Amino acid sequence: MNRPLLSYLSYLFCAIVIAGCSSKEFDEYYARPDDLEDPIYQQLEAQGNFTNLTRLIEKANYKDILGKAGYWTMMAPNDEAFERFFQEQGISDVNEIDSVMANKIVRYALIYNAFRTERLSDYQSNVGWEEDNAFRRRTAYYDGFETKTVDGNEIVVASSNRNNAPGGDPYIPGDNNNKYLTYFVDEFMATNNLGAYDYNFFFPEETYTGFNVLAAETVAADIIAENGIIHEVDKVSLPLVNLDQKLEQSPNYSIFRSLLEDNLVNYVFDQDATTTYQNFTRNTDQVYVKVYDPALSFSPNNENFIKEADNDGQSDAYTLFVPQNDVLQDFIDEVLLKNYPSLDQLPKYVFEDFINAHMVQNAVWPSIAEAYSNALEEDIRIDINTEVEEAEILSNGFFYGTSKVQESNLFFSVYTSAYLDPEFTLATRLYNDGSGYREIISNINSRYTLFLPSDNVLRDLGYDYNINREEWVFTDPATGNVVTGTIARSRLLRILYNGIVPTPNDELNDLSGSGIIRSGDFDLPGEYIKWENNTVYAAGNEVIGDRVNIIGFEDQRNGRTYYIDNLLQFSEEAQGMDIMRLAEEPGSEYANFYNYLRNSPLYDPAAGTITGVELGTSYTFVIPNNAAIEQAVRDGILPGDPATGTPEFNPPLSGQQDQVADFIRYHILATRTASDDGLLSGQIETLRRDGIGEKTYIGLVTSPGELSFVDSAGRIVNYIPSESNNLADRSLIHLVDNYLLYTE
Repeated sequence: MNRPLLSYLSYLFCAIVIAGCSSKEFDEYYARPDDLEDPIYQQLEAQGNFTNLTRLIEKANYKDILGKAGYWTMMAPNDEAFERFFQEQGISDVNEIDSVMANKIVRYALIYNAFRTERLSDYQSNVGWEEDNAFRRRTAYYDGFETKTVDGNEIVVASSNRNNAPGGDPYIPGDNNNKYLTYFVDEFMATNNLGAYDYNFFFPEETYTGFNVLAAETVAADIIAENGIIHEVDKVSLPLVNLDQKLEQSPNYSIFRSLLEDNLVNYVFDQDATTTYQNFTRNTDQVYVKVYDPALSFSPNNENFIKEADNDGQSDAYTLFVPQNDVLQDFIDEVLLKNYPSLDQLPKYVFEDFINAHMVQNAVWPSIAEAYSNALEEDIRIDINTEVEEAEILSNGFFYGTSKVQESNLFFSVYTSAYLDPEFTLATRLYNDGSGYREIISNINSRYTLFLPSDNVLRDLGYDYNINREEWVFTDPATGNVVTGTIARSRLLRILYNGIVPTPNDELNDLSGSGIIRSGDFDLPGEYIKWENNTVYAAGNEVIGDRVNIIGFEDQRNGRTYYIDNLLQFSEEAQGMDIMRLAEEPGSEYANFYNYLRNSPLYDPAAGTITGVELGTSYTFVIPNNAAIEQAVRDGILPGDPATGTPEFNPPLSGQQDQVADFIRYHILATRTASDDGLLSGQIETLRRDGIGEKTYIGLVTSPGELSFVDSAGRIVNYIPSESNNLADRSLIHLVDNYLLYTE
């Protein structure tokens, strides 16, 4: 043997020896520690009381998964739990359970990630753990694709795995819509002021122990395995249905379901779902996603929660209140179809609102149900203790079967008179289009009177909606001029707001006398309107010379709706014209003030405009009577003869003209309309500015039937009731018994 070959063989031998030593050290270093617990499957085998469960794990082909690495929590039913399960299912032993059922039991018992007891109540938020804010976890089980008969045709259907929010996607590829498992642990329950009552409301035959998994009690917790945690439970849990499936399986709620299915569900072809299905099954069927209307608060077939965060389903769920068939049929007959011939004639938004009234985007716990609001932001008006006939925890939320329909504001308020009557679609459209009017008049906790014009009345007076262009149109009946869009909408908004009147004491239930009242909401005052001998009118009606007649009425929970034959028109003329007409009446007490006004540099006699006074803005005109004007002349406040009090309406000197202008400005209250109804008081800005350009103010003192003004000198000026409360554009004109004196 030559030396080079010998050297090579020696080198090779040494390398093999070294490699063998390194492999041994490597294996020893990375070997499974002797004290490491066995994986879940082996642990269950070793425990000795999970023989049925391990058999099902094998049938479900999960032995390999649970016998190796991983990260799971298993709610493991023991053998005693299975003996009860066999009796309930009418079978003798585990051999009668097929692989499909085995998959359901095993996968629904498996929770993603490993959680000791102390972590089950914590929510895995995007920013970290939130202690004691979780009561559910996502399991390994999901339904997948199903074949259903829709409109007489068999199709393959997948459920939405997101809520169908406007602009969103109701189906996200790769999300299997896994079902959730609910549990009840003391830490979560105590932190959220919940207890045994809440648990037993859903599981009345069970005992709350402080760690229940649905109807099961936890026998042994926190059994450690190499690939997760085992919690031993005494009952077998089959995958729960979701809210959509509950409705499908429950004949007692078939009418509610039909309202949903017939009006708010579509089956939409989805290419991603189809590709997944075809690759998995080798079938050629197309897949349709069952999609709920985007106006709904949530999709009842979506197993996820809102998905604002990946794990938000751990901390909350949906709630659906569903009235039984008999009470719902009564509601349909007495309310929904009071003015419509059949359900298929109702606008779609009625179905959306009705279903949303029964939806809560939270888990409504029985003991604190009053703390929640439905999707319409109304309180829950169903008595949990007396009007809930069935309560179930489902895979994606809480289900309450009820003996009562949620009494939503939309169906029991003055708003309802327009909303559920096809003769008032134009008014309803405007109420609903973001104006805020719907929210005002449907508030069941406040009383209103609504003056409601029909579509025919609105069209006869020039108002309509162009559906094709999606815009309002106003054609002036007198001139034929047409305005569209925002201008037309603003006109009608103002007119309809005149017809919304807060009446906490039913002040307008008797219109046989006469009076004045402020329209609009208390928080956003409107204009004043008047009534006399069963007619009503606003400032514009006085200008036009017509009034509004009552042609019928309907009483609702929060007030009365009057049906009217005309519109409560706003005035489009300047307030100076109204003062002029008051002054021109025989023997008018407004004459002296008006004569100063019409000769002042503030006034345009042709247009009736007053400098500083804008149309469409609220004002109060405080006008001294003739005697008060004469006293102002005697006091040297106005130009004229101080000895006799004779006014000088057209003073020659510019200083005197400025004196008149300041006097007039101090008697015009800006931005507020005050009457003798007690609704307004305090310091009110005037149009006058002081010597350095600062605002000046008048004090307002008012109560029902009284109205006084306090000037800067502390003098009190009282209104004269019989001559006051005159209507003008967003204004009232009052006659008072003295003049207002401004002092620096």
